[in-house]
Amino acid sequence: MSRALIIIPTYNERDNIVRLVHLIFDQQTLCSDTELHVLVVDDNSPDGTSTVVADLQAKEDPDHKRIHLLTRPGKMGLGTAYVAGFKYGLKEGFDYLFEMDADFSHDPKEISTFLREIKNYDLVIGSRYIPGARVDNWPRRRLLLSYNANVYARLVTGIPVRDATGGFKCFRRNVLEAIDLEDIRSNGYAFQIEMNFRAWRKGFRIKEIPITFVDRHAGTSKMSKAIVREAVGMVWKLKARAVAGEL
Repeated sequence: MSRALIIIPTYNERDNIVRLVHLIFDQQTLCSDTELHVLVVDDNSPDGTSTVVADLQAKEDPDHKRIHLLTRPGKMGLGTAYVAGFKYGLKEGFDYLFEMDADFSHDPKEISTFLREIKNYDLVIGSRYIPGARVDNWPRRRLLLSYNANVYARLVTGIPVRDATGGFKCFRRNVLEAIDLEDIRSNGYAFQIEMNFRAWRKGFRIKEIPITFVDRHAGTSKMSKAIVREAVGMVWKLKARAVAGEL
């Protein structure tokens, strides 16, 4: 049986994380040939998210066989959280590694679709901007910002992905092994663009599947002006490095 690691970065997500973990494991019956595992990468959340996860481990997974926890010393950003998760997953021998948000904007019920598609592709991206996708309860301003950011990223980099900033995706381990994780330059939502771009430049097979994206149920958004500025600049840096033969 293959194994999939769903990596969930957290910062002040105690109101979501236990229910989300349970819903992920509820999908196991639909993923009969792949064992599901969860890795929470917590940035020392002031609300005690890591303590909640540790309590869940003690009650339901005392041997830490399916619930895994990395606690970092402080708020270090989305990109570095995923890189830490990737390194953990590769070291532990996982076949597939997911990115997934902790705020229920990504539906665990779609995990089985990702695993079905990853058998024929190297990177499967949950897309908000292809036919069949739906975005619920997002403010119009945020939706336009996200959509236009993706158009901008495609125009600058040439990447043939409609939703390059989406954070619900599944990698085959060989994709992450081929990418120099120590060379990742971005940390906010630009991280998603960078990882997709690097995978595309290396010739890996990419598939977008439609998802339903729902605005967060609890907690607060991590979006900021600094994150937007990073994404605007990152696409030009990626293009320049690709032209220089560095990617």
